[in-house]
Amino acid sequence: MVHLRLGDIAPNFVASTTQGEVDFHQWIGDSWAFMFSHPADFTPVCTTEIAAVAHLYPEFEKRNCKVIGISTDVVEDHDAWLDDIAQLHEVRVQFPIIADPDRKISLLYDMLDLLDPNSFNENIVNNQYNLRTIFVIDPQKKIRMSLTYPTSCGRNFNEVIRVIDVLQLRDRLVAQKLAAQQQSNKPHPQQTSTAQPPSTHDSSQQ
Repeated sequence: MVHLRLGDIAPNFVASTTQGEVDFHQWIGDSWAFMFSHPADFTPVCTTEIAAVAHLYPEFEKRNCKVIGISTDVVEDHDAWLDDIAQLHEVRVQFPIIADPDRKISLLYDMLDLLDPNSFNENIVNNQYNLRTIFVIDPQKKIRMSLTYPTSCGRNFNEVIRVIDVLQLRDRLVAQKLAAQQQSNKPHPQQTSTAQPPSTHDSSQQ
């Protein structure tokens, strides 16, 4: 199992989602990305969380940050659940949700709680729910933020937006500093004066 750290390249994968198949790195493109997992569809806390992110989706768009969810449910369950969310919370989920029933992506990103028996799906023997995990990934595909919450605890997604603001501001300041250093290191052309030579004869005497 991979233990991902800040600064690591986010592992790439191809997955089925509510918006079709995605190649993760291609899907990110030149944007930032916010990936978050939830334990199970049709559960109260997860329903509230997905609706909260759906309401905040325009804020992520303003920051050039794509959003994608993931759980171990299948696409058909995701689709039915999103219809319920639209009716209950009066918001349409505009971002894709990954279906990871074989847990390959969840294991790749260390999202499964392999120790807590409360995370096990009672309907599927020896298969775990996802923890409530968050990853923020930059356009270079580097992991810039990660958080893991227990399955019983909901998240504050406004905090994720605050962190994205800080990371993007920091990157802009670093880029400006590097540009200024590069400019100051450029050789400056020597200033030369071109004084007119004195006239060899007085034009007034002509």
